[in-house]
Amino acid sequence: MTSPYEPGAAPPPSCPGQAVPPQPEAAAPPPGCPAHGMPPQAPAPPDAYAPVKLYGPEFAADPQRVYAQLRQYGAVAPVEIAPEVTAMLVTDYRAALDLLNDDSTWSKDSRAWMQTVPADSPVMPMLHWRPNVFYSDGPAHVRYRDVIVDSFKLVEPHELRARVHHAADTLIQRFGARGEADLIADYARLIPLLMFNTLFGLPDSYSERLIAAIAGMMEGNSPEEANAANEAYTQYIMELVGAKKAQRGPDLTSWMMDHPNDLGDEELIHNIILVMGAGNEPLANLIGNSLARMLSDDRYYHTVSGGALTVHDAINEVLWNDPPMANYSAHFPVRDVFFHGTWLRAGQLVMVSYAAANSQFDTTGVDGPGSGSGSHLAWAAGPHACPVKRHALLIAVTAIERLTAWLSDIELTVQPSELTWRNGAFHRALTALPTRFTPITPDQAGATPWHNSERGPSSSTPPEPTSTGRTPASAH
Repeated sequence: MTSPYEPGAAPPPSCPGQAVPPQPEAAAPPPGCPAHGMPPQAPAPPDAYAPVKLYGPEFAADPQRVYAQLRQYGAVAPVEIAPEVTAMLVTDYRAALDLLNDDSTWSKDSRAWMQTVPADSPVMPMLHWRPNVFYSDGPAHVRYRDVIVDSFKLVEPHELRARVHHAADTLIQRFGARGEADLIADYARLIPLLMFNTLFGLPDSYSERLIAAIAGMMEGNSPEEANAANEAYTQYIMELVGAKKAQRGPDLTSWMMDHPNDLGDEELIHNIILVMGAGNEPLANLIGNSLARMLSDDRYYHTVSGGALTVHDAINEVLWNDPPMANYSAHFPVRDVFFHGTWLRAGQLVMVSYAAANSQFDTTGVDGPGSGSGSHLAWAAGPHACPVKRHALLIAVTAIERLTAWLSDIELTVQPSELTWRNGAFHRALTALPTRFTPITPDQAGATPWHNSERGPSSSTPPEPTSTGRTPASAH
């Protein structure tokens, strides 16, 4: 819409998300930020205030172009996250930190907002209020978060690493002899499923149901698909809780059930729904995006297991430049507020773009700003920051190291520019990652995933890489 106000005049508090030109001078980044000391940028406001689409093939192909367009509005910009569903998106790093650390101005409760959008919207499964740690405030949030943090503390790092080794070896056995694999469908999306099924106490046979449900909710290609995925996901969790009520075990579900904070059945179910969803899709995207970066850029590896830089380097650069959850942290102002140059009305949906905020800084070079910094926003920040990021990082690093140790000459079969990305306002996720490598078989000499798995998930170490350097995909 076009502003009805004179240039430079602040609209009244009832204005629904009107940006106000000119923008005030941006605050300097916080100490420790890789861009500390950079001069603030004053974007020129656009002529119109129509929401910018945050979904569809054009956005998926080049989100940074869209973020650059959004920054012309200032620190906060109007977006459309699905047909008939609009939001205000925070694209500025300093503004994002201000929002994420201020739980007196902002609420996580989406119930009032839900009455303003179509009930069958494809984004509703991602924004529907539930009694869980993500959509709660104050004491309720602390109570839920303690249950999650305390339960994950009972997962020993060495045991978690052994589980990743076993899951990785199991998956590599499926495609190792083929000499080719789609590392998204065959590996990155399956590793978290195998991990979380066992961590929460369900067998691997439930994996396909879980991956289909979570993918349907994230992509939201239609209201029907999104609602069906939400129902399937809820049913999966209900069966999990039912099984653990019948028989406890050394698993996250049982530990959450027995926590002294004494969650009710509904609270337990919805916090497991959140943790399972947050632990699968973003972690799969982190693994996939990191593998893509490693296989696409010779600054990392001449072969993926023989370069000067590590898996940690690739993951850190992905968290800066291609965060697996690009836009989320749904918040709702508790009152009309003038926030970094924009009026926002009470109860309006405001989201944070981790990807846009991070991209204000040049972190493309592994030796440049941010190459060793953890001040990116990929894990969010403040009281609602990811409570189990150490576990997620351990899983991602171990899964990539295990794959590249067994398949040390793995390479892309397409040019990096030919890789495509999935639709959706929330995530940054590849559709596929086609690769080839020297086949490995159960009967070959030396250690293999088959031999390793026969002796247990953590009883041997893959051999040192012996392959030669990669040949560029264009040469094949």
